Amino acid sequence: MQTFITNSERETEELGAKLAGVLRGGSVVAMFGDLGSGKTALVRGMARGMGLQARVTSPTFTIVNEYLGPVDLIHFDMYRLHSSDELFDIGWEDYISRGAVCAVEWSENVEDAFFGDEIKITFKKLSDTSREITIEGAALC
Repeated sequence: MQTFITNSERETEELGAKLAGVLRGGSVVAMFGDLGSGKTALVRGMARGMGLQARVTSPTFTIVNEYLGPVDLIHFDMYRLHSSDELFDIGWEDYISRGAVCAVEWSENVEDAFFGDEIKITFKKLSDTSREITIEGAALC
């Protein structure tokens, strides 16, 4: 487990880009944290670190955004889901089997859908700009 302090959105994105360096196709990144804690900023950095040129936005209303590249990035927002059954209804297992990196915001709403091998990231707001980000299941240098 590693804990990082970021002091701006840019620093959170940079941490995401660094995380991208250890991700492989099929990786699941389960993110936990309050509204505005930096989850989407981290995913923007992951996309950049994966060499994707897409404009990354929160998929709160669409639930899933797909960013295609050498390794696809599938960005989920589970904020509006009430159970993991709803996640399976939108094709969770199909997304997992594609070999894409799956980044899941609001994982606390669908925790029982995970298989236990995901990278778990917890976000804590320290101030308007500072975040404490704890990463389990992946080691960043």
